[in-house]
Amino acid sequence: MEFEKVRAVIVETLGCDAGQVTEQATLEELGADSLASVELVMALEEATGISIDDADAANLKTVQDILDYLKSHQG
Repeated sequence: MEFEKVRAVIVETLGCDAGQVTEQATLEELGADSLASVELVMALEEATGISIDDADAANLKTVQDILDYLKSHQG
């Protein structure tokens, strides 16, 4: 999944500014608490059709982590 699409999901779900969303940005820096992180995972699953395991979701700390995970699980 492209960075722009992931950024759009993050901005829509977390309500942060698109300029804040970089590959190195942590979800915490973007305003995600534990509930928002769950909502973000659900939104990413819906946008991509890729199921994100709960154990894997806990390891997604940065935008780059999300990009790498989605890339490695594309069918």
